Amino acid sequence: MNELLNSETNTIVFKLLLAAVLGAVIGLERDMHGRAAGLRTNLLVSMGSALFMIISEMVANSVVLTANGRFADPGRIAAQIITGIGFIGAGAIIKEGFNIRGLTTAACLWLVAGLGMAVGAGLYMLGIYATLIAIVCLVVLKNLDKLFPRDSYRTLVIDFPNETDLTEIVKPLKQFKELKILYFDFERDFDTGTTSVKLTIRLFHKGITDKLSHSILQAFFNAKIPVKRIKWNHNY
Repeated sequence: MNELLNSETNTIVFKLLLAAVLGAVIGLERDMHGRAAGLRTNLLVSMGSALFMIISEMVANSVVLTANGRFADPGRIAAQIITGIGFIGAGAIIKEGFNIRGLTTAACLWLVAGLGMAVGAGLYMLGIYATLIAIVCLVVLKNLDKLFPRDSYRTLVIDFPNETDLTEIVKPLKQFKELKILYFDFERDFDTGTTSVKLTIRLFHKGITDKLSHSILQAFFNAKIPVKRIKWNHNY
């Protein structure tokens, strides 16, 4: 065992360090976007995957050397990395309203596990190339959604006197072709004489969606609706 470690220590350390660096590169991009699974998490996932790959090869080699004729599959431990990383990735995914956050971060964790496995198996250039492609995708493609229209969801809450006709609330929104009302909920309080309407809307729009909010609010003011309170919420 000492002879094995003495002859391969440098290689093992190099694999762990390279896996840590590649994972840190991906994690740094996530950290810059304020994600919980950032530099340290991705670094540890990548290095941990490399460690398991190294252990897999060492266990397989030791079995073959000490028990001639027996077969050891070095992929068995490695295969469990893919299953295990799924639990970490699932923890990064959060559902908020109509949208789901954390899918890219979960995919990054899945990717850095693959990077660590590649480095641990000695496929250094494969890990480096995969890292470079991933960084290009994360940095360049993040603004791609600004080039074409896409769906986004918002909640509009409006308070007005009970005497106001509910149909008048919808009319100012009809001029916006990119807007569709999904749900119309309201609550009427007879003690305060106030009706609160909650509109869940879908916007099919290119660019910064919330710039539309100013036009929508102005449409209500132009319609002379006696609005007491108005609130515009994101459904991330």
